[in-house]
Amino acid sequence: MFKPWFIWSALFNSARLSTALQILIFLPLTLATISRQAFLLLSLMLTIHSLIHGTMSLLWGSHVLSLLQVPVHPFLLLVSFNIFSSTPNPYLLLAADWWGTLLTWSGPLFIVMEGLSSLLVVQKLGQEAKRLVDYGEAYQFGLLIATSITYVASAWWIVDSYPTAASSPLSSTLLGVAITAFLFLTVIGFVLRRTNIIESSGLALFIAYNVWLCGFDQKSFTDPASSYAPLLPNLMPHLQTLLNFVINTLPKPVLIALLYRLTILHLASGILPTIGADSWEPEEGAEDSWSERPVSMDPLLHGFYLDLLVQTSSFTRLLLTYRQSIFVTVYSHLLLLDHSSQIWWRWMNIFFTLIIWSIELTVSSEDITNEKNWKVD
Repeated sequence: MFKPWFIWSALFNSARLSTALQILIFLPLTLATISRQAFLLLSLMLTIHSLIHGTMSLLWGSHVLSLLQVPVHPFLLLVSFNIFSSTPNPYLLLAADWWGTLLTWSGPLFIVMEGLSSLLVVQKLGQEAKRLVDYGEAYQFGLLIATSITYVASAWWIVDSYPTAASSPLSSTLLGVAITAFLFLTVIGFVLRRTNIIESSGLALFIAYNVWLCGFDQKSFTDPASSYAPLLPNLMPHLQTLLNFVINTLPKPVLIALLYRLTILHLASGILPTIGADSWEPEEGAEDSWSERPVSMDPLLHGFYLDLLVQTSSFTRLLLTYRQSIFVTVYSHLLLLDHSSQIWWRWMNIFFTLIIWSIELTVSSEDITNEKNWKVD
């Protein structure tokens, strides 16, 4: 016999999954079947709703809200369809255009967040790997094998993507510069003893992923607007068309980029609160709390790190509370980009991450290096 808590947990998780699937389907469906402005209006309404939902969750904190919002997204979709079934209100069109402009100009912000989060995650992996090595040679051997596989997989991924990713002289030049810069920074990091093979292999995989997206074969999936039969005049008889749309015409590169971006942001949000605690290695069995930090630390510095930890934890809580809003805005931005725009954003992402990594490797003082002993090979 199922316990009540198990039933409620399954119900709440199903509601969250249903909400995510609705967003995944409704936004590209509106873009393909009606117009760009209808898509922007639906995206704006979903964003406003998610902000209201996040604020209520922050104040109330009840899981019942997950159930209550399930019918809201279909209602907003029908509202969008109804608005554009006739001549839309000019103010609604103006709001949609402004929202589209805001999403377009938000591109650099998304790239910065993705690049910083990726670098933070691979550095955290390097930190955890260093701790595992201390437990014995078996862990060290396993990490060496995993790192070798990662390097080989990254190299194969780049070579396999090269014909399409380097389709123009400029793209091939950027690819060569990116790989050269990565190898150069890896050597510098090893010489200065400020990185390890886990971190380096993680960044190699990150570069390979972005290069692969730059060369993703656009012919491997169908243009959503090419095989569409109009849904507005008669929605019910076209359920088969909707099913075909879901199966065959969802933009796969966008979904992959969305999944990676949301995952890396979520992982980084969990790492941020631990950054202030990594500078001091606690004794085994000791509580990892700020009250247990060395008393010899300058009180002003101690207060600074304590304030930083509190602010970071609050920022992480806000990110997790409004993750649905981030989901909608990131997805909408990716859907707005055409293939050529996505390629240039990918190259910017690669070089921005490499620049931040180079600054982190070369600017850190020797004292910081000694504190971050997980960065030493």
